[in-house]
Amino acid sequence: MDVITGDGRTLRVHDRGTGSRVVMWHHGTPNVGTPPGPLYAAANRLGVRLIGYDRPGYGGSTPVPGRDVASAARDAATVADALGVDRFAVLGHSGGGPHALACAALLPGRVTAAASISGPAPYRDETWFDGMGPVTEAGLRAAVAGRTAKEAHEAVSAPPPDFTAADWAALDGEWSWFGEVVAPAVANGPGPLIDDDLAYVTPWGFDPAAIAAPVLLAHGADDRVVPAAHARDLVPGAEVWIVPGEGHISVLPWTAVPALEWLAART
Repeated sequence: MDVITGDGRTLRVHDRGTGSRVVMWHHGTPNVGTPPGPLYAAANRLGVRLIGYDRPGYGGSTPVPGRDVASAARDAATVADALGVDRFAVLGHSGGGPHALACAALLPGRVTAAASISGPAPYRDETWFDGMGPVTEAGLRAAVAGRTAKEAHEAVSAPPPDFTAADWAALDGEWSWFGEVVAPAVANGPGPLIDDDLAYVTPWGFDPAAIAAPVLLAHGADDRVVPAAHARDLVPGAEVWIVPGEGHISVLPWTAVPALEWLAART
């Protein structure tokens, strides 16, 4: 379904299930917002309704060049209002992690808990790149240099992502689901990916340390896309799971369902 925002934009919304508990999914870069198929059985068992939306520019949502991470809270609230949802938890993977944390920070009392899997920390200095693979680092360094540099970078064919062997194996299993959400995300070009990457390396518009709701941060110790160091000290008092031997995608079979269970217990 489509939801029209107060400023006249369209947000493409995905709504799956009828459970009394609601978890809003925040997708990675570049994906659309369909909640992950590998979570459906657990959601049914837990009585969780999974909802999500395409971030601006992706899928059926209107682009918003220059958007910051904090803007996700406004869009999430608009989606929840349209669906008649008062309180909800948030779950994000990769680039969806910061957007989930934005909701927890900026919708206090409404967001009951937040979980971020493989999510980056705010950019501060050169140490932010430590442990990243060369493809990811090059793309994000271009974003640090500004929109013109990032657009030029994305105009050149990119090599495969910095996935580990374990990541590729996970993509051959049930998390082949990513094929369903990546293709429609890139169909209209690199614009929303550029907006995402620029948002990650510029001020987010909120302080993760100010989040009062319970937070879970999960990461693969061998992640070469977003190194596990990004999860440490991101949100003081957060529960942190670092999974040995796992990467950016391969951490999901170990943590996605447990994270959903963790959120359901707090929603």
